[in-house]
Amino acid sequence: MLTAKLRFFLFPFPPYWFVAVCALAISLVLFLWDLGAIGLVDETPPLFASSARRMLESGDWLVPHVNGLPRYDKPPLLYWLMAIAYSAFAQNSLDPLGSLAAALPSALSAMLILVLLALALAWWERATLPHSIAMWLVAPLLFGLSPLVLVWGRIGVSDMLLSALLAGSMLAGWACWAGLSAPWWLSWMLLSLAVLTKGPVAVILFAFTWLLFVFPSPTRIHRLRRLRPLWGALVLCGLSLPWYLLVVWRDGDAFLTSFFGYHNFQRFTQVVNHHQSVWWLYFAMLVVASLPWSPRIVVALWHSMRAPIDAPHTSLPRFCASWLFAVLLFFTASATKLPSYWLPAVPATALILAFDCGRLGTVRRNFLGSGMTISFALGLMAWLAPLWLPWIDDPDLISLPQQLAALHLPLVVGLILCGGVALAWLLQRFYKQPIWSVLLLQCSWLLLVPLAYLPMLRLGDALRSAPLRHLALLVRSNNTDHVPVVALGAPKPSLHFYTQMPVAYEGASAQAMVNLNHRLKHDPRVLVPSNVQSVLLIAPFSIGESKLWRPLLDEPVHRAGRYGLWRVLLSRLDQRASKITERQGFAPTWLHPRPERF
Repeated sequence: MLTAKLRFFLFPFPPYWFVAVCALAISLVLFLWDLGAIGLVDETPPLFASSARRMLESGDWLVPHVNGLPRYDKPPLLYWLMAIAYSAFAQNSLDPLGSLAAALPSALSAMLILVLLALALAWWERATLPHSIAMWLVAPLLFGLSPLVLVWGRIGVSDMLLSALLAGSMLAGWACWAGLSAPWWLSWMLLSLAVLTKGPVAVILFAFTWLLFVFPSPTRIHRLRRLRPLWGALVLCGLSLPWYLLVVWRDGDAFLTSFFGYHNFQRFTQVVNHHQSVWWLYFAMLVVASLPWSPRIVVALWHSMRAPIDAPHTSLPRFCASWLFAVLLFFTASATKLPSYWLPAVPATALILAFDCGRLGTVRRNFLGSGMTISFALGLMAWLAPLWLPWIDDPDLISLPQQLAALHLPLVVGLILCGGVALAWLLQRFYKQPIWSVLLLQCSWLLLVPLAYLPMLRLGDALRSAPLRHLALLVRSNNTDHVPVVALGAPKPSLHFYTQMPVAYEGASAQAMVNLNHRLKHDPRVLVPSNVQSVLLIAPFSIGESKLWRPLLDEPVHRAGRYGLWRVLLSRLDQRASKITERQGFAPTWLHPRPERF
């Protein structure tokens, strides 16, 4: 009886609820295990977290604000979700670092994609591979173990939420087009939420995908009627436009210039905020995000592009290829480039690789061989870490090689990867079913998450973020007189989040000194009270070696890592800034509009 039940669940096809439960269990390990154990990672996540917390505190749920300024760079959906999470358990015993509530929407989004891919591949397996076993596990593991997903699935930015909503919209739209039981409005509703997550880029990627998929076949274009584009456009506008219209009505040109002019049009046509990279960045991201199966991606993509579309199950690979190319071509054409822009293509990449693995015979053995080769090479690189770790040029990570060696993490990584390769090879040699060897190799990567990846995150947090967080919490607990806080040469928004005070961010130049002196007298965010004679200054210790700032600094009040906390007399600052203004003719520039300032 027990054997019969096991065969029902595991051979040849488990029921869909069992697929969803297993995918959910995998995603719990990948994205929720130890979530919130480290603090907010500078630079962008604290901006989202501070804005969401400010929404909750102020009651203004229309426009996000950070450090006293409106933040127009993204629509509000992610901020709303974060604020809801903060209302539940922010800054208490469940979330002392404030990072669990911030990262939870991204983690849940990654979990949603993983479950969605498992169900999609389970359906495809039933329709295409009548003699297959457990193929439905491949795609969710390909997605969840992607290096990009492991990083962005645990930090509070909008990219993973956009990817989840866009993936749901894409697959729901394809299912409706293919004549499966998917309501036409579901795709448009999810697309509307994507527009409320990151703006019009969601509509562009959606439309570009369908253009690549249906062109130039009249039959495919005719089937688009099933999606009811006109009614879909009404759903899209009805759900997403009200927020945009309300913000334009309230803030007018400030919003239009910043959101549409700078954060959308200018980001595509010009390099902003120094986010410049080589034109082939996203071809490299395609390789990195597909590890350890990268050698198969070109072949898998080629076969997906050539797949027939006469039946629903044969059109899905072609649709995923169009989806991938839409992201690749659009962001390659964009002047501003960031690695996180590739995330919307990772679900499509996972499905394309899974389709390649699903092909029988030599192809599946080659798929396994490519994964084993890359895994073994990465395992050897981990063992050789003492040779290349000293090349890391980061002042916060000087002691990283010693810390990793003390925790034996390179050895652990090497043993798991090389051991997984050896076991997969033995299983393939004595049991001629490559799919089980593929899954065994993926399980070795899954084992890396709790045993190596999460300890590395904790170590990185201790070296990079903990010193500044310690100083910020110290200021918050002891600054009873509400002395203004200044950050020099350290534009880290986590200082604002953890001090829970406005922070005056400036550089370390003479112009910065003139700006700071003027701001402390006129900027309402950091205006010095009449009874206060000094400000608190947080900066790297290298600031004390500068001839410009050295006369203002006595012994630091506190030290943490390579940062210090000083109390600076306003009279000294004013005297020195006045001399610089007289000698060099500097005038304050802090009021000049800068879209990325906070």
